[in-house]
Amino acid sequence: MDPVVVLVLGLSCLLLFLLWRQSSGRRKLPPGPTPLPIIGNILQIDVRDISKSFTNFSKVYGPVFTLYFGMKPTVVVHGYEAVKEALDDLGEEFSGRGSFPIVEKTNRGHGIIFSNGTKWKEIRRFSLMTLRNFGMGKRSIEDRIQEEARCLVEELRKTNGSPCDPTFILGCAPCNVICSIVFQKRFDYKDTNFLVLMEKFNENFKILNSPWMQVYNVFPAFIDYLPGSHKKVLKNFAYVKSYVLEKVKEHQESLDIHNPRDFIDCFLIRMEQEKDNKHSEFTMESLMATVTDLFVAGTETTSTTLRYGLLLLLKYPEVTAKVQEEIDRVIGQNRSPCMQDRSHMPYTDAMVHEIQRYINLIPNNVPHAATCNLRFRNYFIPKGTDLITSLTSVLHDDQEFPNPEVFDPGHFLDENGNFKKSDYFMPFSTGKRMCVGEGLARMELFLFLTTILQNFNLKSLVDPKDIETIPIANTFGHVPPLYKLCFISI
Repeated sequence: MDPVVVLVLGLSCLLLFLLWRQSSGRRKLPPGPTPLPIIGNILQIDVRDISKSFTNFSKVYGPVFTLYFGMKPTVVVHGYEAVKEALDDLGEEFSGRGSFPIVEKTNRGHGIIFSNGTKWKEIRRFSLMTLRNFGMGKRSIEDRIQEEARCLVEELRKTNGSPCDPTFILGCAPCNVICSIVFQKRFDYKDTNFLVLMEKFNENFKILNSPWMQVYNVFPAFIDYLPGSHKKVLKNFAYVKSYVLEKVKEHQESLDIHNPRDFIDCFLIRMEQEKDNKHSEFTMESLMATVTDLFVAGTETTSTTLRYGLLLLLKYPEVTAKVQEEIDRVIGQNRSPCMQDRSHMPYTDAMVHEIQRYINLIPNNVPHAATCNLRFRNYFIPKGTDLITSLTSVLHDDQEFPNPEVFDPGHFLDENGNFKKSDYFMPFSTGKRMCVGEGLARMELFLFLTTILQNFNLKSLVDPKDIETIPIANTFGHVPPLYKLCFISI
């Protein structure tokens, strides 16, 4: 038989098989647009604004629908009720971590964020306990953040009111807080190694938000062999891991098992305690991945929120003025802001919440996965199915937050001007996979922002009306446009 005929017949059979497999699987899953063979629904999704595509699909198929990213079905959950039901009511069933190939290639299933099963539970429990022991949510960590806020103010004063890009300065502050917990030391803002580390985090966050990375995560087996920005991500992660390994070796040489100094010491002690357990989750590879996760989750997310927050305060000077009036009235100029002040500063508290709600930093959450076969809203969800929860649909719900596309601290104030909590406020997600560092991040955002506004007036280089706040990256996370501003000492 002619080789060409054989090839055509073979490809035809493969195509028919793929079509059959897709259609048979789709009968049990929630409804959704018809996928194409091999590529799925990728052409029907705007990879530059995935959230908008999800919203459009929800109008057709309802709050729970299925999309195919390549050959892999993914269930998408849209709207507060459905998201809460999936992550809270079925928290255990959906506590698996969904597929994220570019990250899996670097951490190999270790760490806190992308691990699964017993490994995830043990490492998460240990990390939470250790972070709390070192002050997370307590006065001791508040002291560290206040000290870092003072260092941040000193660094901003060095700009002498000249135009500056705040990206690296605002990244150094939360990174140093993490360093104090993990390494028991902070770094000078001009430290070369520190700046390179910050650059790697910042660059990776930008690349992970590019349309190319969304394509990579759908077709990793093919794209691995092609040039592209995914190579840079892997190279940057390798640099961070080598930096962490160097610090771990320093800790091993000076370790006192009776007097742990920081997170790394505690992990090394646990490794020693379980050295005879062949199935222990506390390994060197796990330590490296966990520390890297702490840096990635604790640095880039908080620094991006701060950077986006200052951009919004530049665009809405009337909001900034109200916050500064409240700072003057409650705190004054003779002491540093503290967490006790927050309950007496409803407008400032509302402003911090509104920044997080408005920027919607991680619009579609980190993917979850079903840990078992289950029924969800009368649909059968097979074990291992990825689940995407649209946090945009919750944070920008127009019933809970009228005019959700408008930046307005009033979304978190009642008619008497008191702070108003909202169950829809879930920038850190919700349920069993909720961000480990939520308490730390909340404290940092309040203390850093109030300290900056206590010491500086923010001056824009353009008319506030002309400031653009639409994110330049809009896939995995929202990244604000680049901008410069002047910090004018008060």
